[in-house]
Amino acid sequence: MPNSLHAVFEAIANVRNEQELQLALADKIGEHFGVQHWGIYLLDEQPTAEINTQAIPAVCMEGNPIGRYVVERHAPAHEQSILSPGDWQHFCSRHDHEHVMTGPIVCDGRLVGTLNLTRDRGTAAFDGDDLADLSALCIHLSARMATLRAKPPKISNSLLPSPLTPRELEIAELVAQGLTNAEIGGKLWITQNSVKQALKRMFRKLGVSARTEMVAKLHLISSESV
Repeated sequence: MPNSLHAVFEAIANVRNEQELQLALADKIGEHFGVQHWGIYLLDEQPTAEINTQAIPAVCMEGNPIGRYVVERHAPAHEQSILSPGDWQHFCSRHDHEHVMTGPIVCDGRLVGTLNLTRDRGTAAFDGDDLADLSALCIHLSARMATLRAKPPKISNSLLPSPLTPRELEIAELVAQGLTNAEIGGKLWITQNSVKQALKRMFRKLGVSARTEMVAKLHLISSESV
């Protein structure tokens, strides 16, 4: 797998909110796929499971067979994978959409957005390798979106059975939010080493050896104390 695609995966893994996605992937997408234009479009969360193709702009507009394919199947496509050569121009005459490729971003079994890529007139069409790479990329995007939109139960600061101090519970809450030691230190105005030492004490008190195990045990204590 090309190194540039690994760079895209790493960038996705490091984003901390949905707003960072576009910025984090800037240049990396264009470099890997050789596209002149691309964008992530996230649908507004709606209570209905129906996705209106009119809500997806650009290469996923209504009447666009590629957008319809992605919406219906939750699978990536480019114009030559579902249309005969030359047929795409009947749907879009834009010079900067000579070739298009779209992939789904799925969260909890529902389409929440699309990743759209286009190439200008006179450039090479997308091929099977591009489609495979887009599929892998959409899997990473979908997994990250699921993590970002998950709402973990809050660790209560009033846990009477917990052996942790109020300050240690503050640290545990930030760990549960996915913050690094450095980020936790910045939030609490303490050094990164102080966070590290605090976590060691917390692990000993709870009889755990990892951050995820600690958070899971605290959530268990919280649910048992309710």
